[in-house]
Amino acid sequence: MFIFLDTETTGTQLEDRLCQLAYKLETGAIVNELFKPPLTIKIDSMCVHHITNEMVADKPAFKDSSDHRKLVGLFNDDTNILVAHNAKFDVDMLEKEDIHPKKAICTLKLARHLDPEGKILKYGLQYLRYFLGIKIEASAHDALGDILVLEKLFERIFVKMRKEIGPAAVEDKMMEISSKPVLLSRMYFGKHKGQFFRDIPKDYLKWLSGTDDQDEDLRYTVEHYLK
Repeated sequence: MFIFLDTETTGTQLEDRLCQLAYKLETGAIVNELFKPPLTIKIDSMCVHHITNEMVADKPAFKDSSDHRKLVGLFNDDTNILVAHNAKFDVDMLEKEDIHPKKAICTLKLARHLDPEGKILKYGLQYLRYFLGIKIEASAHDALGDILVLEKLFERIFVKMRKEIGPAAVEDKMMEISSKPVLLSRMYFGKHKGQFFRDIPKDYLKWLSGTDDQDEDLRYTVEHYLK
């Protein structure tokens, strides 16, 4: 069973924790709750998801909730697969709460993998929503709204890959792609934003390789073109 999941958090650093969790089961059941995190929500994060410290002050800690126990049970089942956009971020947040998904599919990595010619300039969930013309009523940067968009994006990707490789192998192939670095076509930030990596000067790539703030796909791509 696919479990479409998204978290909103106190921030994006190593110490940060979730303050909202939403997930939808393939059967249609939806959970969407706020939780009181063990540290304050940063203002930069409030500007994105609009969850304030006052809104979670009287909420339970996630580990003390029935939703925590439900998710532990769901992800202890080997037949269940977590689906998330930038799944590593959400898995990391869950693991901080002692929840360890055994299988995961990342729609961010799949979208990048399926665009080798770089026709899509950005791969954020909301950008893909409008680029692909996904028609749905959902609030952006809200865990519930994001899982509704996520589910529709996943359906698009699933249909495309099933046509290409057949229904029997599609889930395994999705998980395989999600577990490895993906080669990017275009730079998505900075002074070379929008350029194909093959056209970016090597001295810039060498400088970029020495910076710390890189996701694994960017690091893999920079190393590939430096070689």
